[in-house]
Amino acid sequence: MNIQKIFIIVGIIFLLIGLLFPLLSKIPLFRLPGDIVIDKPNFKFYFPITSMILLSIFLSLLMWLFRKFFN
Repeated sequence: MNIQKIFIIVGIIFLLIGLLFPLLSKIPLFRLPGDIVIDKPNFKFYFPITSMILLSIFLSLLMWLFRKFFN
C-alpha cells in the first residue's frame, strides 16, 4: 500500500472523529465501573483500568480490520 492511501485513510479517520466528537464526549469512557479512583484531601489518584481494557479491545479490532482489508 502506498503512502497516499495511508494519509487519506488517516485523514478520513480524523474527520470522522471530529464530526462524531459531540457524540463521543457523551460516552462515559474513563468513568466506568472498575476504574479506580482514590479521592482524599489534597490527593486524587485515578487509574482507568476498565476503560483502558475496552479501548485496547477496540483498537485491536480496528487494527485487525485495517490489516484484513488493506493488506
